[in-house]
Amino acid sequence: MQSGALGIGLRAERCNTAEERADRIERTRPITDSPAMKFYRRSSPVLRLQTLTSGEKIPEMSVLTSLVQPGAREKARQMVNGSSNERFVVSRRRTGFGDCLWSLASAWRFAKQTGRTLAIDWRGSCYLDEPFTNAFPIFFEPVEDIGGVPVICDDDINERSFPAPFFPAWWNKPSIDCVYRPDEQIFRERDQLDQLFQSQRDSDANTVVCDACLMWRCDQEAEREIFRSIKPRPEIQARIDTIYREHFEPYSVIGIHVRHGNGEDIMGHAPYWADAERALRQVCNAIDKARGLAHARPVRAFLCTDSAVVLEQVSAIFSDVFAIPKQFQAPQAGPLHNPSFGAEGGFSALTEMYLLARCDTVIRFPPTSAFTRYARLFVPRVIEFDLNDPSRLILIEQDSQEFVAS
Repeated sequence: MQSGALGIGLRAERCNTAEERADRIERTRPITDSPAMKFYRRSSPVLRLQTLTSGEKIPEMSVLTSLVQPGAREKARQMVNGSSNERFVVSRRRTGFGDCLWSLASAWRFAKQTGRTLAIDWRGSCYLDEPFTNAFPIFFEPVEDIGGVPVICDDDINERSFPAPFFPAWWNKPSIDCVYRPDEQIFRERDQLDQLFQSQRDSDANTVVCDACLMWRCDQEAEREIFRSIKPRPEIQARIDTIYREHFEPYSVIGIHVRHGNGEDIMGHAPYWADAERALRQVCNAIDKARGLAHARPVRAFLCTDSAVVLEQVSAIFSDVFAIPKQFQAPQAGPLHNPSFGAEGGFSALTEMYLLARCDTVIRFPPTSAFTRYARLFVPRVIEFDLNDPSRLILIEQDSQEFVAS
């Protein structure tokens, strides 16, 4: 059996590409029922991409055995040999937490079905300015097992190698040829992984690399398993619990998530913002509708958004809306998941994500944003906007009721 090391280059990609968003819209419908070592920036020169013919053997060459410091070659061989009988799924994402966790659920489901070890590799995260650091242990507690699947998730991912052959086939290239992956290659890998998962079959590869947006590629129970098993680090959880006790516990809280983009090319979300004034009216109308529902306690509204302008406008209409203080980018300067904020940007994002999941009712605008996926799975009452007609509101609860916005 051929063995090698998985060499993965860092690529500074947008959080949601056009095709990923188009795919998300295609799969989302109104719901009425209930490697490792060497990194390169995107500015690296575009390298020649090796063309493989059917049955062609790839000369074994790994970053670990060719580009590491002198003396590490033998260690790399030992690492590879030591894992030669193991099989892996590597979940790699550098995007927002919603995408990261949803894609992780898909990778976990496949690892569970095929008896593989799951490796969580979030190096190059958009929440960190340290490209060699695995973001997972920065934001989440260590975990060794998820639903019976062994997990590797620590920062030692830099010291690990994974045995060849790899799937998708791109990763069988010499590491230096894997540095640059064009968008079309990422889409191709996404589709190849999708086909593999849907086939309910295993791959002959020892290591399956999931380095694409895999939202909608697993059932909801897999997503719930991930959210039940993965916990924010204690300091983040303490922040969440403190805010909940002080601002949530005495109330029936309506959580409002408004994904604006703040100048980012939001692509698949764009239809919701074709008319910004209308979009604001739709959000406010949804808040009014949510307030009119039956609530067990006094009602309070909690707003999460990536735009200071949205916060200002909604707060001017609803004076009792509250938000967690955080740093915004300047108007039209781009999204909040930006390495310039450092880890604090990730802490703020997780705080809001987990608090939204503890609300009594959540409004998702637009519902295509993965940031509110956790809330969508666990909050008892969710209000979404019809993908085909954003003026139409859909109320999702146990009785699967619907109402149309005026």
